[in-house]
Amino acid sequence: MKFFGLVAFAALAQSANAHYIWNTLIAGSTTSTAAVRQPVNNSPVTSVTSNDIRCNTNPGAASATVSVASGSTVGFKLDNTLYHQGPAAIYLGKAPSTAATWDGSGANWFKIAEWGATFNPFTFTALNANQLTTTIPASTPAGEYLLRIEAIGLHVAGAPQWYISCAQIKVTGGGSGNPAKVSIPGYVPANDPGLTVNIYNPVPTSYTVPGPRPWKG
Repeated sequence: MKFFGLVAFAALAQSANAHYIWNTLIAGSTTSTAAVRQPVNNSPVTSVTSNDIRCNTNPGAASATVSVASGSTVGFKLDNTLYHQGPAAIYLGKAPSTAATWDGSGANWFKIAEWGATFNPFTFTALNANQLTTTIPASTPAGEYLLRIEAIGLHVAGAPQWYISCAQIKVTGGGSGNPAKVSIPGYVPANDPGLTVNIYNPVPTSYTVPGPRPWKG
């Protein structure tokens, strides 16, 4: 018990200096900070039922929308490394008109990638990463989207922290895929076991990333 108490105390102490911002979009061979709705600071969102869970708390307006072909790599760079243990995921949200004018409301979101846990020893696969990328599914319909990333810090049991950014993209090419969609907030209940888990004691032997399963198109 003493060991797990020390681990939890160290996680609390680290939380003061291990916050971070997803500040750079990766889209194919292009990177852009202008297409990211930049968070105003590196403080996390702490309520999964708040509208802030979409694209962070009062982020700045993006000044660009970046075109990227379906089947291309997309993702985000971080201004730090992922020090906090926890899962991560990338979502696409189909804008009703333009990405620049959409606030992210409505059941328009679907997950395209997630990073969970491995076991023996238990750890999260995104730990210590400074960027996360995935591929836009080939059958994603063309159009403008918000690309959203979340990393969920679980280092304080019962008090998850979301590190979130959204970027504006325009998917070209694509197809006629029709993934199941969710609303954000609404995509994850506050009592989801993937949020309420104590990662220190007892050490988990299984873990499911909160939210829908990724659509691969």
